[in-house]
Amino acid sequence: MFLYLVRHAIAGEHDPARWPDDRERPLTPEGEKKFRQAARGLQALVPTVDVVLSSPLVRAWQTALILHKTAGWPEPRRCEALGLANPADVVDALQPHASAQSIALVGHEPSLHELASFLLSGDAAEVRMTMRKGSVACLQCADPPRAASADLEWLLQPRILRSLAG
Repeated sequence: MFLYLVRHAIAGEHDPARWPDDRERPLTPEGEKKFRQAARGLQALVPTVDVVLSSPLVRAWQTALILHKTAGWPEPRRCEALGLANPADVVDALQPHASAQSIALVGHEPSLHELASFLLSGDAAEVRMTMRKGSVACLQCADPPRAASADLEWLLQPRILRSLAG
């Protein structure tokens, strides 16, 4: 199984006056624009996936919708575990999708690199990765995914994805 870990695109700055509930903080217009271009580059590498699961936080959900509209990936499904949960909870949330060949997970930092570390080494703190906003990592995992069952195929920062869009 391939897992694509997608960090949400550039969002507004944390501002309790504008967004008393930080879960509601949206992408910026520039973040949307840049990620649409990154999504086109990602589509060149990965034409489709079987399932897209997204954190319910607005900025991640908007990123998942861009993947659907721009890259033609499936409509996202809400995954509460991607809303800043621990890696074991995310792995548990993947079990109903164990028959999928490829799953995109749209979420946040530090949760995504902790998930990658958990899948790669069995320890959420063992592997350090820099996932900028709009980055995508590709892991090849055991089926179903479990701790220390993955290999890192690639990690691309958003500027590289945008350059692939042409």
